[in-house]
Amino acid sequence: MVKKIRTTTEWLEKKISVKPEIGLVLGSGLGEFAEEIAISFEIPYEEIPNFPKATVSGHDGKLIFGTIAGKHVVAMKGRFHYYEGYSQQEITFPIRVMKFLGVELLLLSNASGGMNPNYIVGDIMIITDHINLMGTNPLIGPNIDGLGPRFPDMGAVYDRKLVDLAKATAREIQLDIKFGVYAAVTGPVYETPAEYRYMYRIGADAVGMSTVPEAIVAHHMGMKLFAVSVISDLGIEGQIETITHEQVVEAAKATEPKLATLLLKMFEKL
Repeated sequence: MVKKIRTTTEWLEKKISVKPEIGLVLGSGLGEFAEEIAISFEIPYEEIPNFPKATVSGHDGKLIFGTIAGKHVVAMKGRFHYYEGYSQQEITFPIRVMKFLGVELLLLSNASGGMNPNYIVGDIMIITDHINLMGTNPLIGPNIDGLGPRFPDMGAVYDRKLVDLAKATAREIQLDIKFGVYAAVTGPVYETPAEYRYMYRIGADAVGMSTVPEAIVAHHMGMKLFAVSVISDLGIEGQIETITHEQVVEAAKATEPKLATLLLKMFEKL
């Protein structure tokens, strides 16, 4: 793995002139935030050595380098998912490459189903913790000490200072945001009513099919982490409706301007 990471990192370093300090993963329906980046270089995933290929609608599949509010960033416009048939190590490979490129702060975004009865479609939820219900973990297998410890403590995965910054920034721009726990499942199916009830009862406020593998790997490598979820549909008893991926993407896109405003204001303060 380290050889592949180094090969990809060195290949990308030849294409860029400045090391990125912040990494972003732009999930379902949130890819248009890439327009906020003053782009210096972008490349499709299929041209990058050892990178998987994005296969899901709403995930364009580009790696973008540039600046936001004067900060040097690298952004994944589209991510990889376990349900696409990739291993946990493959879907998190780009996160390890980001770290080797110089990224110390990672921002993750996704669209999710809200289970908290106080949520509505279009809410922005700052992730404060997660529950891994995927039945696997990207750190399974021999540990590579140069990447991180064998048994990383998961007591504080999401950076408290960044969560507080989001809260203060939202208050400043008069944006109502939520704070909650994200449950990760494998997909590629949306949950049954019983599964929604179960996850809410064990402490989750929203559920999705991504983010947690990347969060685990980022934390394993000592990166600061901030994650945000757009509530694109509801898994609340009595409010569950038939949902399609297209509806999820559209709901996320509708909320994107508010999320973009929040993130841009946060970038100015980082």
